[in-house]
Amino acid sequence: MRKFTLALALTLACASPAFAEKVLIESPDAPKAIGPYSQAIQSGKLVFVSGSLPFDPAGKIDYSQQDVAAQTRRVIDNIALELKAANLTLDDVVSATVYVTDVDDFPAVNAVYASYFHPPYPARAFVQVAKLLRGAKVEISVIAAKK
Repeated sequence: MRKFTLALALTLACASPAFAEKVLIESPDAPKAIGPYSQAIQSGKLVFVSGSLPFDPAGKIDYSQQDVAAQTRRVIDNIALELKAANLTLDDVVSATVYVTDVDDFPAVNAVYASYFHPPYPARAFVQVAKLLRGAKVEISVIAAKK
């Protein structure tokens, strides 16, 4: 009986929300994925937004030629479009990871970031990387939580 109880407990533990169904979240207004990944995935009450680059959804502006502040605004605007498709806003973001090609861009990126997010601010990591796709200077991925 003890083995059965342990097996049942393990089965129930594995059926927890951590193993929730994956639901595709896509915004027709945000830039399309450029590889084999999704714009965002909802699992349980969490929405995981893929790393967003400063791509113009209309394809008219080449943000790789603009400064890091303009790129950061475009990135966060793209994230907001993807969150909107999940009926969420930037206020629902609980975690963000910011990737930059030059850590000295921290003040400029941080100023733009602070203009979009409000207290309590999301948890955040700020990481310098060697290179980003298509000449981008910044990429941001976020996790948002549904209430």
